[in-house]
Amino acid sequence: MLTSVVILGFFIFDFVSNARTPHEPTLKESTWWSLFYVGLALLFGVFVWVLWDAEHGLQYYTGYVTEKALSVDNLFVFALIFAAFKIPRRYQQKVLLIGIMMALFFRLIFILLGASLIAAWSDVFYIFAAFLLVMGVKTIVDEARDAEQTDPKDMRVIKWLGKVIPISDSYKRDNLWYRDKGKLIFTPLFIALVAIGLIDVVFALDSIPAIYGITSEAYLVFTTNAFSLMGLRQLYFLLDGLLDRIVYLAYGLGAILAFIGVKLLLHALHENNLPFINGGEDVSVPEVGTLTSLVVIVGILVVTVLLSLWKDARDRARGMVSKDKNLKTDYDDHGNKHYVDKDGYMIDEDGNELDWDGNVLTEKGGDPSAGHYH
Repeated sequence: MLTSVVILGFFIFDFVSNARTPHEPTLKESTWWSLFYVGLALLFGVFVWVLWDAEHGLQYYTGYVTEKALSVDNLFVFALIFAAFKIPRRYQQKVLLIGIMMALFFRLIFILLGASLIAAWSDVFYIFAAFLLVMGVKTIVDEARDAEQTDPKDMRVIKWLGKVIPISDSYKRDNLWYRDKGKLIFTPLFIALVAIGLIDVVFALDSIPAIYGITSEAYLVFTTNAFSLMGLRQLYFLLDGLLDRIVYLAYGLGAILAFIGVKLLLHALHENNLPFINGGEDVSVPEVGTLTSLVVIVGILVVTVLLSLWKDARDRARGMVSKDKNLKTDYDDHGNKHYVDKDGYMIDEDGNELDWDGNVLTEKGGDPSAGHYH
């Protein structure tokens, strides 16, 4: 209970101290807060190790690394939603933080459901294992086929909301809704938040079986999820521009899900009660230890990142992608697209330098992604 209160306190502190004023976090701000939350998570692991035992400490760290990796995958989808609804960068903090708190809430529900299922029927690990194996293979196959991402605006719930509630075409600062002549009007920010909530549920379906494949302690399942989500908002802005360079992340995450699926399958066989498997007796199979799991998962992530950076560097050397890494896509309150360079200058899609009212200061012409324009 105390841990839950402390974790909730950090989320409230994060919202009040950092996200109450609409702004785009600087690189320095994002870096320091990211380091703070990672350090906090690592320190908590030390307490688990000392106050519990080494095995549970290893389970915590393995679970944390796994959940953090899966949480980074959330950031890709968040970025798609921000682009689909043309959310100005200075308003993205609020949506991120609320979306992350929603993710923790949905995961808590699935954690409690998972704990109840395990307590009532230990062979549920067979179902978890099958689900993770299928999702792992599907993730890899979809990436190999370059399957098209579903446009968040095409979600049935989003389309339905567009028909039943009034939605404005523009933003009103970072408000989710406002009143116009007494009538309640919702902004695109609210619709984006609904989309993120739906995505959170989908990701929880992967996340919770995966962590139960590492530890069956509900307390560790909750804390690893909570600490993996802490600082995710800052990590989004810290990794901005780098996310699309980790091109093999889906392969890595698919491999991790499949590995945990195999680990769960071996565990289920080792404690088998199903009468049609070995007559309901335990099957003599090796189990994957926690330390081995940690080494394998970290190894997969390291290889994934290194191969991604190698491919990105090779493609840039061949001129296959733009060498300018300083331009960021942004939108104004009316959804008009522009770019912002490292010095904070606004540039439209024709390469013209703009003032903050959208007036052209200098005509430069050309594709703004091709280089600097002042």
